[in-house]
Amino acid sequence: MAPLRIIFMGTAELSCASLKKLSCDATLKLVAVVTQPDKPKGRDLKLTPSPVKVLAEQLNLPVLQPLKARDESFISQLRVLQPDLIVVIAYGQILPQSILDLAPHGCLNVHTSILPKYRGAAPIQWAIADGEPETGVTVMKMDAGLDTGPVLTMRTTPILPTDDSQILHDRLAQLGAELLTETIPAYVAGNIQPQPQPATGSTYAAKIKKEDGQIDWNRLAVENWNRLRAFTPWPGAFTFLQTEPKPMLLKIQRVEVVEQSGEPGAVLSADKTGLVVACGKDALRILELQREGGKRLPAEAFLAGFPIKVGAVFR
Repeated sequence: MAPLRIIFMGTAELSCASLKKLSCDATLKLVAVVTQPDKPKGRDLKLTPSPVKVLAEQLNLPVLQPLKARDESFISQLRVLQPDLIVVIAYGQILPQSILDLAPHGCLNVHTSILPKYRGAAPIQWAIADGEPETGVTVMKMDAGLDTGPVLTMRTTPILPTDDSQILHDRLAQLGAELLTETIPAYVAGNIQPQPQPATGSTYAAKIKKEDGQIDWNRLAVENWNRLRAFTPWPGAFTFLQTEPKPMLLKIQRVEVVEQSGEPGAVLSADKTGLVVACGKDALRILELQREGGKRLPAEAFLAGFPIKVGAVFR
């Protein structure tokens, strides 16, 4: 039996585990890898390939990098490849209906949430930020909507207290790769029928903005703890200390929730055990932090070089 011809579309690091796993399957033939064009990065704005392009070249797979996926010339290139199936993971462009309909088995997508919750760009971060006890991956057949396609398979994983968005991202990438490679043969054989997503319970995970990382001390301490983990490594959690002549930006790296109370943002204690700051309920003990442009330091070392008095206020 001839291998199943697959076009893989992806850009971000999240896609790489699935691309690697598909490339090792002798029943599949990756006829092309489609990724975003190289983008300028760094101070010198050097053109940098996507993680998917780097991996595809290591695997000696043909790479296509259209500026716009809806360009007819690009779609014609795909048509010539005669794919049986298209796999899309964190590609970064909305696909036109002509691509969704191009392969006999359609387009499959791996989304890092339990749909219909957390449709959109940042499901991993918002699941942590919202204090969800678990999340997972969903393999769905794509339609014209935003993560609204019928579901083929799902798998869940708990969100652990030690998880930040990078740790959970890496776990979900592997989980998605495993689920995808199990799903494809069963789906193509007709043993899995796509099921519509529930009509209720959908939520939207908006793209993360830099300002999302600013700590709001009026929130519950546990909410700020969740958000710190959600926004690590980017944009990070930060706050401002009221100093003269201007507020000082502090990046907060590691905290724990403690049962203390006070005016939100007020420093309750500052000693070798950490820097305790009151929240809307309870408080955060800051264990590691850094000044803008400075080194990441344990709170005790930070306070030795820059004392902060009880009663000082974070904003």
